[in-house]
Amino acid sequence: MSFGIVGYGSYVPRYRLQNEELGAALGTKRGKGSRVVASYDEDATTMGVEAARRALGSATAGVSIHFATSTPPYLDKTNATAIHAALDFGHEGFAVDMAGSPRSAIGALKASAALGGLAILSDLRTGRPSSADERGGADGAAAFLFGDEADAIAVVVAEASASAEFLDRWRTPGDIASRSWEERFGQEMYLPLIADAVKRVLAAAGIEQADHVIVSSPHTRSAGAAAKKHAGAVPSEEGRLGYAGAADVGLKLAAVLDRAEPGQTILVISAADGCDATVFRTTDLIAEGRAGVGVHEQLAEGRDVAYAQYLTWRGLLDREPPRRPEPDRPAGPPAGRTEAWKFAFVGSRCTNCGFVHAPPLRVCKSCHHIDEMERIALAKNEATVATFTVDRLAFSPSPPMINAVVDFDGGGRYMVELADATPEDIQIGTRVKMSFRRLYTVDGVHNYFWKAVPLSAAEGEG
Repeated sequence: MSFGIVGYGSYVPRYRLQNEELGAALGTKRGKGSRVVASYDEDATTMGVEAARRALGSATAGVSIHFATSTPPYLDKTNATAIHAALDFGHEGFAVDMAGSPRSAIGALKASAALGGLAILSDLRTGRPSSADERGGADGAAAFLFGDEADAIAVVVAEASASAEFLDRWRTPGDIASRSWEERFGQEMYLPLIADAVKRVLAAAGIEQADHVIVSSPHTRSAGAAAKKHAGAVPSEEGRLGYAGAADVGLKLAAVLDRAEPGQTILVISAADGCDATVFRTTDLIAEGRAGVGVHEQLAEGRDVAYAQYLTWRGLLDREPPRRPEPDRPAGPPAGRTEAWKFAFVGSRCTNCGFVHAPPLRVCKSCHHIDEMERIALAKNEATVATFTVDRLAFSPSPPMINAVVDFDGGGRYMVELADATPEDIQIGTRVKMSFRRLYTVDGVHNYFWKAVPLSAAEGEG
């Protein structure tokens, strides 16, 4: 079977670090624009879940996952299995990490295109204060579901790759930021590799120029030169994004799919430790297969974060924590026993009276019938805030903590923490959706669960 892209999704975190504030704080060049910043409770896994949920559509269990990131939350443990669980795939299917470098994104795409399944590209990029990586980085995720070519919105026409060993950028285990060599050296190495791969892929595709060109590379100067030569200019939404590591090529491809017309070609150039060039062609199904909220709309809806707050979130500024006991380390056995609830947010509905329970129960609270339940995936349902409280003393890296009781569409009530919101954003009646987040980390163990976030303007709510 030949596989093509049958669905895709992108996730751009809501926070923005303005270059003007960054420059003012450090006494450096201020400039215009901003960089995309993930919240303190987000990492490559949680962002990957959000992108995958948008890509899946009606797809269910049995989908293989190839997860690419250069910032894996865990080593010696597969991060893709947490994504697999959060997507409510049960225990069926394959899930694997492709971690360590931005080029792993191409590995995930190639594996999914060859075998079918879900390629999830996600990264959280951090640079040293005042560095170009800090100013020009970005956090985010993209996901691409590969299935039967007859149902595809885009298919692979041709591929070409070139690899070379040279020391341009590196990060040793445990370091939070990368180091890089002098830029002219990297440009001397990258540009011939890009020229070779692009020449071969265009020849294989039988075209002289693609309708859309994407250039992704951690080497800014080479990326700019390649974009100027092969694309003429970088479209505004891709240019505003910044470099997002393993997620970069995926976010830029998603941005092009958001606007591409049927029958158009897309040249994807990814230059990282070599060059991988791919030509896609969109099909007549592209319009109906577009993601619900595109990259451009997500970029336009950011909210500012202070530089000191950003540094605290990234662990670069050690501020006094709340004077409350730290939470206990999450235990493996309870998490394993409640996997469907903890990771997939699955409740239960009484088949006798219809009452919805969160978390799931065997005995109905309403009619008291026993073991007459069906599972209900509450993570997919929107909800309404019934009441809320603002806690300024709770242990949190970003106080105050907002807790709300929410009523789910279709039934069910639960108290959740609110994310990506301030007390001024919330009132009784505010519409929210569920988002997979990290509650806290203790002794290297991440406690993942679900929070509620207000619906954005692009999702139909203010």
